[in-house]
Amino acid sequence: MSETNKISVVINTRNAEQHLQEVIDAVKDFDEVLICDMESTDNTVVIAQKNGCRIVTFPKADHKSAEPARTFAIQSATSPWVLVVDADEIVTPELRDYLYRRIEQPDCPAGLYIPRLNKFMGKTMTCAYPDYQLRFFIREGTEWPPYVHTFPKVNGRLDYLPKSQRELALIHLANDSIHSIMEKDNRYSDNDVDKKAHKNYGAGALLWRPFWRFFKCYVMEGGWRDGIQGLIYAGLKGVYQFELVAKMIERRHSQEQS
Repeated sequence: MSETNKISVVINTRNAEQHLQEVIDAVKDFDEVLICDMESTDNTVVIAQKNGCRIVTFPKADHKSAEPARTFAIQSATSPWVLVVDADEIVTPELRDYLYRRIEQPDCPAGLYIPRLNKFMGKTMTCAYPDYQLRFFIREGTEWPPYVHTFPKVNGRLDYLPKSQRELALIHLANDSIHSIMEKDNRYSDNDVDKKAHKNYGAGALLWRPFWRFFKCYVMEGGWRDGIQGLIYAGLKGVYQFELVAKMIERRHSQEQS
């Protein structure tokens, strides 16, 4: 295989032992599996070592998500192409074969958005698909902003894998519960407040943004087809927007009073 057609799989971890063995098993046939660990205190590093993964460490410090470590992890890879996989996502054999075929083509884009299948309350959600993630790209020059809910900045043309071919989708093993979503949303909204600090949201946004996000998820994206899980899922999407705007208003008032 040409050196220019090699792919490194990059997995960012922090206490990720639950699904890691299954995740690594699914990517063992790539040219390199790189674990970028944020000082895990469980068996994450032991599992990675047993499987012959290359391991680099990024300081945990007070980071609340993996995004601050993404660019470091990507640039630590040794292959020209990088596939970023979370520690609870499965790469199908069909996706692996597709990516290797695609990079051999002369018109291959610099980055590819990959669809992802997500579960909530035990159900694979229609409204959460295709949930496109920009996870495959040329390593050189790619940077990932250190905020949650962001995509990497890739130098070059981007394209989307066909959502009709579900065998190419990443499989998200996490079966989100209401508790886990609300716990993550509290951490993620803290980070989003920094990301959106330039926005001047007011009382109107407290009403409009939650309503619009609920409507988009439940009606436009087909959440109604997912039964009661779809209704709850869409409601939680709206709650996140209310929480985010409220925190931004809280911070602004605090700054004005100081």
